Amino acid sequence: MDATTVIDIGRQAIWITLLISGPMLVSGLLIGLIIGVFQAVTQIHEMTLTFIPKILVMVLVFLALMPWMLLKILEYTYSLFDLIGSVIK
Repeated sequence: MDATTVIDIGRQAIWITLLISGPMLVSGLLIGLIIGVFQAVTQIHEMTLTFIPKILVMVLVFLALMPWMLLKILEYTYSLFDLIGSVIK
């Protein structure tokens, strides 16, 4: 196993991590922005007003995208196992 293979494995791991966590983080960011604007307009500064909707939206996005996330993780794991098989030869 050479350095390019190790770098490629690391690059793929970071890409999969960003791809899987991205939709939840973006949805939390958008909900936080919307609620922040709402709080600025109405001058209601309640901490639970920002926390609870973010958690609910992120859980809903996670549940909606869980099959796709599992598929991506499985594809990456299969490629790692294939790589292990080719390195052992």
